[in-house]
Amino acid sequence: MFNSLNSDGLPLFDSDIISAKLYAEAEKLGKQVEFADLWKHLNEIIDDLGITRIADINSILMQYMYYIRTINGETISDSGAVNVTTPGLRRYFTEINKTPISNPIEMCTDMIKLAKIWKKVSEYTQMKLLLKFNENSKLFLASYFFRFEEEYITKEIVEPILDYLLRLFTLLEILNIGYSSKYFKTFLFAEEVRFVDAGISVDDIKNDFNKHIQSNWGKNYIKTSLCDYDKNTLVYLNEYLFAKEQGVDFILDDKYDIEHIMPYSGNNLQEIRRDAGIDTEDEFYNFVNKLGNKIILEEKINRSIGNKWFRTKVSTSRMNKTGYIDSKYPIARTLVSQYQKTDKPFWTKEDILDATKKANDRIICFIFGN
Repeated sequence: MFNSLNSDGLPLFDSDIISAKLYAEAEKLGKQVEFADLWKHLNEIIDDLGITRIADINSILMQYMYYIRTINGETISDSGAVNVTTPGLRRYFTEINKTPISNPIEMCTDMIKLAKIWKKVSEYTQMKLLLKFNENSKLFLASYFFRFEEEYITKEIVEPILDYLLRLFTLLEILNIGYSSKYFKTFLFAEEVRFVDAGISVDDIKNDFNKHIQSNWGKNYIKTSLCDYDKNTLVYLNEYLFAKEQGVDFILDDKYDIEHIMPYSGNNLQEIRRDAGIDTEDEFYNFVNKLGNKIILEEKINRSIGNKWFRTKVSTSRMNKTGYIDSKYPIARTLVSQYQKTDKPFWTKEDILDATKKANDRIICFIFGN
């Protein structure tokens, strides 16, 4: 099938080329049946991961390449210089380093192990949260995963590393700095060497991240940058940190929305703005996208309440109607407990400023570890 596709000039993915070469090597060793069974098993696991967009065959191959290059010492020179230039998958496995393909059973078994670990950890809430920030985190996590067999992977093993990566990628989200800068990509390539080394403790890795963050960024600078934040990714982090403050569970379901407490649009917008103490349209758009005006809400509830008044959102729960009162997310539930019994409660610009300050403070404390 490979030869037919190739001769017809159809585009082939790197995984098509690599799998064909792996099979050819397995055939030379008389292990083609064993390899075919392993490759089928690998793809079955990856098909499951693809449903939740955790991984596909090319991303697993990329993670494996990162791991192999790291353990082979290909990313850091003898002088300690970090090389962040990454070759293409096909070129790496067919030209630069043919050793993995010459051991097809071992390579396929390694990738099955990695895929199984991803299937397990993808259910962790902290993992779901981290992947809201940057997909590149997977490349370095995979190298850490190779320390362990799948059956020994637990939240206690994985979550400390997720926490450190989340702090770093939170900074990337806040700052106007690209991932390719020395503060992120270069640091992570150097740290990956320590990720794969089982002799390096989690505390050692923690100290690396803390030192890197403390020496390159100051709290006041990050606070200033946070004041202008108007995107959505930190809404997830704020909800997670608030849940930890309250000592309650935070679980991201499959269907949820980012909810604007003061609506972004709607028929009653002028009256809502007036109730909030906002005079102009420019002032409104300055407030409506602030971090303190956004929460996570179940998709069903969000679609039900639409652009209703704040007092409707915190009090409605009857028949086929629903509101914050039916949400399991902690900030929505806290708003209900604070305002539900208030006669005609309003969500004002002072409320937004206060909620934003609290969100910013908890994110700063999270980043800097105190």
